[in-house]
Amino acid sequence: MRTTVDLDPHLLKRLRAEAHRRGVPFKDVLTAALRRGLEQRPAASARYRCPTFAMGRTDLSLDKALAIAASFEDEEIARKLALRK
Repeated sequence: MRTTVDLDPHLLKRLRAEAHRRGVPFKDVLTAALRRGLEQRPAASARYRCPTFAMGRTDLSLDKALAIAASFEDEEIARKLALRK
């Protein structure tokens, strides 16, 4: 079957060189390369793991972390305002 395919110029050059080296038609080299590429199974990718680290013991309850962070922020704003006076 005839079809038109746009190939990258570097790839086209490599395919033509391979056909010339083997002494076979370009069509045969292209067909073999496509067949090999389509028959390969993709390698199973390793599952990504995010490392975890022990942070030691803390006396803060992390259940209310946002409230604690807000209170620290409020204290810092108050400190900066006091420095302006």
